[in-house]
Amino acid sequence: MIGDGLTLHQLQCFEAVVSEGGFQAAAAKLLRSQPSVSTSVKNLEAQLGLTLLDRSGYRVTLTEAGRSFYDHARVLLHELSRLRDHAAQLAIGQESELHVVIGDVSPLPETLGLLRSFFDDHPGTKLHLHFEAVSGPWERLFDNEADLIFHYVEKSDPRLEFVDLFTTKVIPVVAPNYLRFPITKSIVPEQMRDYVQCVIRDTATHSEPRNYYLVEGARSWTVSDQLMKRELILQGMGWGHMPRYMIERDLREKTLLPIAGKYFRGGQVELVAARLRNAPHGPVANRLWQFIADQAARMIPTAG
Repeated sequence: MIGDGLTLHQLQCFEAVVSEGGFQAAAAKLLRSQPSVSTSVKNLEAQLGLTLLDRSGYRVTLTEAGRSFYDHARVLLHELSRLRDHAAQLAIGQESELHVVIGDVSPLPETLGLLRSFFDDHPGTKLHLHFEAVSGPWERLFDNEADLIFHYVEKSDPRLEFVDLFTTKVIPVVAPNYLRFPITKSIVPEQMRDYVQCVIRDTATHSEPRNYYLVEGARSWTVSDQLMKRELILQGMGWGHMPRYMIERDLREKTLLPIAGKYFRGGQVELVAARLRNAPHGPVANRLWQFIADQAARMIPTAG
């Protein structure tokens, strides 16, 4: 009960009807029956002495009074949601464990060094490290199986908050004498179809699988991680795109040769630390997040 007979359920039903565009959609969102949602809204209107919804048309719309009430109700519901999240954080207490996912293109020395520096000062919290590829880190995060990921993300996704760490280039490379034609900046995809392309296996289990830089119609071998991929390319068993930081020495010693050009441009990956914005985070998770933010500026020249 909120006051004067109003209930939180009534406000939630009213908000859902407006945001979802009708009683049926609101009932589906709230996992309630349509009659119960309709009754709750009618009771709300009766207790307020106001007509909040115009039901005369094909779709329900807000009355003038309903629009004003809706704006205030949304603020209240948002604050109640934040209060629940805060209570959940308080209930968590000092976390006994955290789950962190490292993506396949994250530099391990820098990433692990960052985590070691933090957890050396937090021996009471057990760290569970997971290594995932391509869509795997996102799936773990959105399935609430990870407190934090080190990977690239869609930065416009409102569900996420992130800390920029560093940017790495991804370039296509081959072993010397792997190709039967000269390496130029004008190699076209058709020329590469007869050569095995090494790609990273997406570790996501129920998300839409993603592949990057694939040549249509070419043979491909999938591998579990970047180190295996690099070794296959070094052995002349295929070609593929690699993070530049992993092959700097190979490029200097010419044990790997870049084939980037007009049609194989490679790419650039912006690596971040990311977590769910509205999920409850305990005190250790929040301290880790702040620690990463504080250290981010130092990591950029190191890993870049």
